[in-house]
Amino acid sequence: MTEIKSKPTRDGYGDALLEMGAQDERIVVLGADLSDSTRAAWFWQKYPERFFEFGIAEQNMLNAAAGLSLVGKVPWVSTYGVFVAGRAWDQIRTTTCYSNLNVKIAGAHGGISVGPDGATHQALEDVATMRILPNMTVIVPADYHETKKAVIWACKHYGPVYVRFGREPVPMVTNPDDPFIMGKANQVTDGRDATIINNGPLLYQCMQAVEALSADGINVRLLNMHTVKPIDRDAITRAARDTGAIVTVEEHQVMGGFGSAVAEVVVQSRPVPMRMIGIQDRFGESGTPEQLFEEFGLTADNIQSAVADVIKAKKK
Repeated sequence: MTEIKSKPTRDGYGDALLEMGAQDERIVVLGADLSDSTRAAWFWQKYPERFFEFGIAEQNMLNAAAGLSLVGKVPWVSTYGVFVAGRAWDQIRTTTCYSNLNVKIAGAHGGISVGPDGATHQALEDVATMRILPNMTVIVPADYHETKKAVIWACKHYGPVYVRFGREPVPMVTNPDDPFIMGKANQVTDGRDATIINNGPLLYQCMQAVEALSADGINVRLLNMHTVKPIDRDAITRAARDTGAIVTVEEHQVMGGFGSAVAEVVVQSRPVPMRMIGIQDRFGESGTPEQLFEEFGLTADNIQSAVADVIKAKKK
């Protein structure tokens, strides 16, 4: 596979805020002492009168965002996913989602690729806690381009939205002109032997796995599914019908996360053998992203092995 340029997904968030801020004066941004890291500071520098810093007070920030939405603003709250989805979950549930308010939530530093910050800062449960909330849309983009599109879409959509992105540079494997349709997967490759369904920044590893499997004569369909909720039930059902085996890939706990969301569809529509690549009921650790991907089984080799397992299982 040819070398692909990399860029942090959080940069897509920062650039999208600047672009949409110029178009819509209703957009305001709220920070919780991490604005440089989340890239919300870019908006702060350009539009200081539309930025509000709350310090380490995530619950207060969410309640303020709810109030801003009620007076016609489009507020984006920006902090680490582990803090907003943990500390402020009650405010998100009862104040934002119950009333279906137009509050947007940026959950930065998702997954173990945060690296040396370790378990306390690695959001591995946030997709699960967000997707169970009525009225909430949950998006986990694959790269810079997809993150920018997700934020632009969320700015135009009415209702609660959670966009999760990471810190480290990841390969830009999607294109600026690729379609971004809420609730619809993008098919990267077609195949008949098995399907890999990716959610988030491990898409490049999935592409590497598909290429290696193809060299061994194994034909794999690859779906990039940026939306966890609403999930693309039709694409999942077609994949189960056409290929008879599914592997999900995510940088999150498999229990309650994207793998569980896909399994919920599969078991109701077209049961087939499944394997889930993701965090297997563990907390994160400190290390480089590469070391942690090896430790937690999130490499292209791990994905290849999972595909081989489901193909064997469907033949039994």
